[in-house]
Amino acid sequence: MFLVVFQQMRQANVKPNSVTASSHLTSPSIGRSIHSYITTNEIKLDVALGTALVNMYAKCGHIEEAFQVFESMEDRNLQSWTIMISGFAAHGHRKEAITLFSQMEASGLKPDSTSFSMILSACSHLGMVDEGWHYFSKMVDVYNIQPTIEHYGCMVDLFGRAGLVDTAFEFIKNMPIAPNSVILRSFLGACRKNGKITAVDGELYQLMKLLLREEPDLGANYVLAANMSASSDKWSDAAKLHGSISERGLKKVAGCSWVEVHGRSVEWKEMEIGG
Repeated sequence: MFLVVFQQMRQANVKPNSVTASSHLTSPSIGRSIHSYITTNEIKLDVALGTALVNMYAKCGHIEEAFQVFESMEDRNLQSWTIMISGFAAHGHRKEAITLFSQMEASGLKPDSTSFSMILSACSHLGMVDEGWHYFSKMVDVYNIQPTIEHYGCMVDLFGRAGLVDTAFEFIKNMPIAPNSVILRSFLGACRKNGKITAVDGELYQLMKLLLREEPDLGANYVLAANMSASSDKWSDAAKLHGSISERGLKKVAGCSWVEVHGRSVEWKEMEIGG
């Protein structure tokens, strides 16, 4: 449709500009056609149009093309940088995301909350604990950005992936806001994975109860709590938790795990069964 409009504009001797083009970047096929038209007709690739192209390519997973456009831009704003950093991080190019983040800082731009979320997540997946601490502290102390629940979640995930369960637990206890279900599930999963079931004992079970209160209708939470109870020989509690799944009519996932595919976390489910 947009290419038809483009043709009509050209027949009327009205030359499409960057605003016209960027507002129609909604799919790879249209985007590539517009990009080709822009290049052929030497339309100036300004910040708005360049950022729109980078965003379109990044969202579609065409990271090389996104970066080519990004590199060709004469001027970039914070949104341009953040979108490219997010694209790298979301599609497994985490080292590139961190490198680009440093280049953005060197350019004089001030990172925002979103760009720090991307970097902390990248550090988590790369096992870069010291670097993650560095960026978190820098966000607060240098840029005066108030951490959000997402930032705290990235840090808990960072410690959990590195097997630093005690550090993660202390971090949660010192958070100025209550942990959400994502943080609780990440931490409790790390506890079970690293055999730290009895290390925090009573306090750990309080977090398990909090998770079930936060998301009482998610069967996976009951499975996690039941497995942790069984791991610490609390068989009666484990049986009750499994019973709750049936009583509430919830679903549990059999053979479910998170795996890394080309650097991205993917949930693999073999089958779904009733309670």
